[in-house]
Amino acid sequence: MQSPGVRRTGFAGGVLGLVLALCAVLAACGGTPATTPAADPTGSPTTAGPASASAPTPSSTVPVADPSHAVPFPGPRSGELHSADLLVWSQKSLSDAVVDRISHAKGVTGVEPFSMAQVSIEDRLLKVAAVDPATYRNFTPLKTADFDEVWDRVAGGEVAVDQTKRKQVVPDAKGYVTMGSEKGAPAVHVGAYLDQVPGLSDALVVNQKWGEAMGIAPHNALIVSTTVTAPDRVVAPIKKIVGAKVSVQRLDVVARAGLDIHATQTAYVVGSVADAVGHYTYRAIGGGRIAPDPAWVAAHITTEQVPILGAVTCNRLMFPQLRAALQEISDQGLAHTIHVYSGCYNARFIAGTSSLSNHAFGLAIDLDAAQNGRGTAGHMDPQVVRIFEKWGFTWGGTWHYTDPMHFEMNRIVRPG
Repeated sequence: MQSPGVRRTGFAGGVLGLVLALCAVLAACGGTPATTPAADPTGSPTTAGPASASAPTPSSTVPVADPSHAVPFPGPRSGELHSADLLVWSQKSLSDAVVDRISHAKGVTGVEPFSMAQVSIEDRLLKVAAVDPATYRNFTPLKTADFDEVWDRVAGGEVAVDQTKRKQVVPDAKGYVTMGSEKGAPAVHVGAYLDQVPGLSDALVVNQKWGEAMGIAPHNALIVSTTVTAPDRVVAPIKKIVGAKVSVQRLDVVARAGLDIHATQTAYVVGSVADAVGHYTYRAIGGGRIAPDPAWVAAHITTEQVPILGAVTCNRLMFPQLRAALQEISDQGLAHTIHVYSGCYNARFIAGTSSLSNHAFGLAIDLDAAQNGRGTAGHMDPQVVRIFEKWGFTWGGTWHYTDPMHFEMNRIVRPG
């Protein structure tokens, strides 16, 4: 997908310290895994036999964790390091011609194509960066780039998580993280904690085969290095190349403040509810709020009457199954267990972060917030939970950091 010479030399960005905790997650499963994290219909990983003889051989002593999702191991790092100054991100693949034009734009000294989308993990949308372990590493901080074992683990089918996201990305007892809330979402073994590309700390790093398996558009993202040129001088020329619908944001601002408030942001969600999100762009407007594209809001968000709750404002594609779930709850004589509608569509970031919730898409509904606070067991009736799950919702009461008021759509269910 890239033209020769796309990755060009440039002065390395600032070096950040690496905190690597390979053993912390591996200890939970008694050492280095030799299992294939393929998900069964409930989202739980199944185990497989040891790596086959035809699997790639790592340059370090790391065994191949998942032969079916392994790529050739990169060996020791080669080439020069690059600063990570801009992120270009689209829902569609960036063509070779576009990548080549960007790479030759004035002030650009290096680019790295990769694939990126978002998945919902406990109502927090996190990015998944599907990368070439041999070349993406050159855009990360020095100690990360030079730590061969990190990239062998990514090549071997494991996921690397930024050290700042330990509390948000919590593996199960066997060391796996399920990449999405829908049934059948793949479970990937956590192999390392690392310092990510500045500004992409919420991106979970996997290899290209995992990107293909998750249905992420190939090479729809691009890291751009500008070295000694101020990144803001390069933004306008790149926007002319990619067009208005493609997000171009400054990673230097993101690294300092968490978000480039001048850029149009893109949400690219993969999984069974992707159709309910569609092409979603937004801008930050202060106070933790966002302003989605008004055309998207008009096409996706509506207020309708539903049983028990009355008028609610949600994503129009969620209403059939939300209405069916609430009607069944009423038919079962359980309407009295639900007292207060606490919200559905809410164009905001999660409090204190720059991460989106499914509420930003109108795909999650909160009930009885006062009695079901975060971090508590809550008081949601178990039969109500089962009915919501039957109709395509995930309940936040089972999460690592519980949110028992919260039900989010994890698949599209069409009532008969």
